[in-house]
Amino acid sequence: MLGRLLATRLESGGDAAERKLALLAALEAAPLPSAARLLELHDHLLFLAAYPDDARVAAEARRLLDGFSRRADLLRFRAELADSGIAGTPVDYPFFYSTARWLEGRWPGRLAIDWEAHDDDGLEALRGLVLATSPPSEAAWLREREPPARAALARLAAAGATDAGTLLARLAAMPGDEFTREALHESVSPFYRLRPGPGTPSRTLDRAPRSFAAPFAPPRRGRPDLATELARPPLAVREVRGREAARLVGLARAAMVTRARDLDCFSYGDSRDVRRIVHEDGLEFIAIGSLPTRRLLAAAAYGLLTLRHGVPIGYVQLDALFATSLVHFNTFETFRGADAAWVFARVLATARHLFGAEAFAIEPYQLGRRNDEALDSGAWWFYAKLGFAPRDPGIAALARRERARLARHPRARTPRTTLARLAAGYLYWEPLGRAAIVPPHAALSAAIAGRVAAQGPDPERARRELAREAARLCELPPRPTVTERHWLAAWAPMLLALPGIETWPADERRALGGILRAKAGRREADFLPLARAHPRFGPALLELARRSGAASDLRPKPVSEP
Repeated sequence: MLGRLLATRLESGGDAAERKLALLAALEAAPLPSAARLLELHDHLLFLAAYPDDARVAAEARRLLDGFSRRADLLRFRAELADSGIAGTPVDYPFFYSTARWLEGRWPGRLAIDWEAHDDDGLEALRGLVLATSPPSEAAWLREREPPARAALARLAAAGATDAGTLLARLAAMPGDEFTREALHESVSPFYRLRPGPGTPSRTLDRAPRSFAAPFAPPRRGRPDLATELARPPLAVREVRGREAARLVGLARAAMVTRARDLDCFSYGDSRDVRRIVHEDGLEFIAIGSLPTRRLLAAAAYGLLTLRHGVPIGYVQLDALFATSLVHFNTFETFRGADAAWVFARVLATARHLFGAEAFAIEPYQLGRRNDEALDSGAWWFYAKLGFAPRDPGIAALARRERARLARHPRARTPRTTLARLAAGYLYWEPLGRAAIVPPHAALSAAIAGRVAAQGPDPERARRELAREAARLCELPPRPTVTERHWLAAWAPMLLALPGIETWPADERRALGGILRAKAGRREADFLPLARAHPRFGPALLELARRSGAASDLRPKPVSEP
């Protein structure tokens, strides 16, 4: 019965809905023989909830998911299904500091250190982390007795506190700022286990209430015309505030927790900058901006949680600068093979509508550079067949040869070694004739570091002096907000290093201050049109990046011929 149900995955019309409903009814009480088969049923229910034939199938899939954790066969295979994201099973992952703290704060007592996942070096590093979190008055016995990390945390724990809660609380109480504590935590990268409980993240139950009525339709087949789709705006864009915004940011974070992933735009999501972008057939994106102190140096980065009828099916990050969007696109494994190309097309339309994007780029990691998942899925060809192309002559020549070989041998597949070489550089799509510009973060960061170093041996004093000089040059107001002070400190060395800035007219330097204040504002995207409209800022920024000696951000290294 399960095999027959799985075979209907992409069937629609006729009596498809009735056959699916009959099989679902039969499988509800039927014990499955293995954890693998149970996982297949679970993920197919998720697929049906996201791509239902009609309201009956949608309701039945959701009902079965709501009761999935009570199945007798799930209780039987619970241990084998650890880390599957199914409700009622634990999640094991080396969560980043911000995520671990969020989980501990939201579900206290559910997060524990996964001691069995650490080797001897990891356990020793954990012991060092416990020592680093201890003030001198508490550290003497740790140094002298050298207890293992597990025993030390057990001794230090307050009544009822877990080892993970104790470690995170001690980290949070350390002197310094969040960046320092985060760096210390990530230098050890502890493994955690999130034990299941009421409301803990799960792929089974986590979904968003639908904010609009949408017809039920099967996944779109075939390949979209990107230019046509780019010209079609979303059906609606709605700003979200308050509790709804906070819940949607939490949904995005939970979707990553249950899939062994992390995305900074979600981990540091700002509930003051959330929008719901509605498209056809129940497709929706939740666009989430980052907290002001966690934004990228130059580009405005937004995370998009992709929903289909309220079910998370993937995520996107858009890094926008001037008229270019760098696109990071992912479809969760459960939903691959459905309509990813059409979803991707709507991502580009969203970037065009929200950020004015006229050109697009895909970075090498998304294509398979040091990314086995992308190599396994043939991600390079996904984008190339939609019209994205390399600029690098070596990659372009390799792609032409591989296309010719596949045309001669239609059943052949591109070897992983060839895919890895194709993925060595960016892919671009420039439909409106404007050249895509990859945000040169590394080059600008190098320029900032060089300007601070040139100011003198005391970095903190150097940054203060540079900030005062930049504030004077750009005629910033005398009482900037906290976030404006943060971005003034971050940008001052870069602004002062812009070629020829001292000769710019006063109104253009004041406009530069307006760009900085918008970058620090509630909605980061507001700085994009200001930066694009400034007559000198863009060219000067790119020239600074070119001079910094880190131009690999702008032009990928060429691929050597075989």
